[in-house]
Amino acid sequence: MARLLYLECSPHAGRSAGAQMLRPILDEFEAKGVRVTTRILSGPTLEPISTHYARAITSPGQPNDNAFAGSEQLIGELEHSDGVLINTPMHNFTVPAALKLWIDYVLRIGRTFVSTPDGKVGLLQDKPVLVLVRSGGACTGDDARQPDFLTPYLRHVLHTIGIGSVQFNYLAGREPPDHMWADARRNVYSFLNLLSSNGASA
Repeated sequence: MARLLYLECSPHAGRSAGAQMLRPILDEFEAKGVRVTTRILSGPTLEPISTHYARAITSPGQPNDNAFAGSEQLIGELEHSDGVLINTPMHNFTVPAALKLWIDYVLRIGRTFVSTPDGKVGLLQDKPVLVLVRSGGACTGDDARQPDFLTPYLRHVLHTIGIGSVQFNYLAGREPPDHMWADARRNVYSFLNLLSSNGASA
């Protein structure tokens, strides 16, 4: 059985346009046997990084501390998934605060990556990731009128923990044209069909 981790990063949560497009598709694949873990990152779902956590993560040997309980849950959801679907807006040229907080809990030295003389090395198994990005204006291609720090940042973050198979799909404009939504649906179906077939053959 294929296992999908779905990260919903919009402050509108399930009411976002992207989430409303995705929900019936996810329901369809759940009916086919795909196990979907939904993590809504907006709102008070994740506690801000505390002094306790900051001290624990920089302590020698990182003792088994209850400060890591939330981090362990998020990392566990990632580890036990066969693929990740991220639905996120672009806020001020990069990831929204909710997704950044998830990253701060998941990107953890000694747990999801180690530092070596040649740089950081990821400790997690590679898996496919599809990122749907909503932006107020075009941020890629010849029509781009704003910088895109989200794509290289998120790609680097995931690579740091060992995940390099990342695809991005962009939905630009306050009301993205129909062809963008059609492309997004095709990409989501292709991604989930591949995930489902890989899960069935595992």
